Amino acid sequence: MLSAPVYNQKGEKVDTAKLPVEIFAVKINNTLLHQAVVAQSTNKRKSIANTKTKGEVRGGGRKPWRQKGTGRARHGSTRSPIWRGGGVTFGPRSDEQVFKKKINKKMKRQALFMALTSKVRDEELRLLENLEMEEPKTKRAKDILSNLFKKKEEKSKSILIVTQKDDKHIIRASKNIPQVKTLGVDSLNVLDLLYFKYLIMSQS
Repeated sequence: MLSAPVYNQKGEKVDTAKLPVEIFAVKINNTLLHQAVVAQSTNKRKSIANTKTKGEVRGGGRKPWRQKGTGRARHGSTRSPIWRGGGVTFGPRSDEQVFKKKINKKMKRQALFMALTSKVRDEELRLLENLEMEEPKTKRAKDILSNLFKKKEEKSKSILIVTQKDDKHIIRASKNIPQVKTLGVDSLNVLDLLYFKYLIMSQS
């Protein structure tokens, strides 16, 4: 039977919770985890590189010189790609670049279970009896985190707090604490689980 201690907000152990083996004790496949992380990272990426073509560069409406009789090569615009300050030929376009990668739902879900398994295996999961705050006080949030972690862990900790619902008080209270992020359980993802060292969840 897989279990984990349950703490109250003072850091005292109050209970032991049974953890589902099919979620918190799966076989870890590093290749699948990597695939899920790459897919999520690339899907978040925005295409911002955008060069201007000849028609988008400002100026160049007037023909630089007459077609014949000057001895120079003929040109129709100073914004031609062969001119300095002209448009760019075959440059990156924001409307053409697609970085998205597809990953199957089952693979994505299994990768999430693997990330949760790693938290249990490395003793980086903290279960709270209840995760509620009456007021959005940063000092109160810091006190709760200090109670849950040893001083050695506290120095270099990064923490992901997962709430059962969008609790505005918890989100506001932890917003100003460095290396701490709050997510609703519906938004739990592989990238955040692997980026943050410790995971805090309510028992429910």
